[in-house]
Amino acid sequence: MQIEIRGAEKLSFRERQVVVLKEMGKSTEEITRTLKISASTVATLYNRARSKGYEVVIVLPGDVMGLYDGEDEDEKE
Repeated sequence: MQIEIRGAEKLSFRERQVVVLKEMGKSTEEITRTLKISASTVATLYNRARSKGYEVVIVLPGDVMGLYDGEDEDEKE
């Protein structure tokens, strides 16, 4: 899996860190421990990043999603 953040150039370094961790599914508590910042700072950075407008794109190969197994539907019939 690959995560791409479009518009990341608009974000500060700290905002990017928080966004990446949030998008990876980390909780606020996990982020506070990782970055050694308070929960309110995490919330502020995340909200500021969201207001700047970024887009997260997750790139997954089709086989990871079970979409391509090497057989066409026509071959199964």
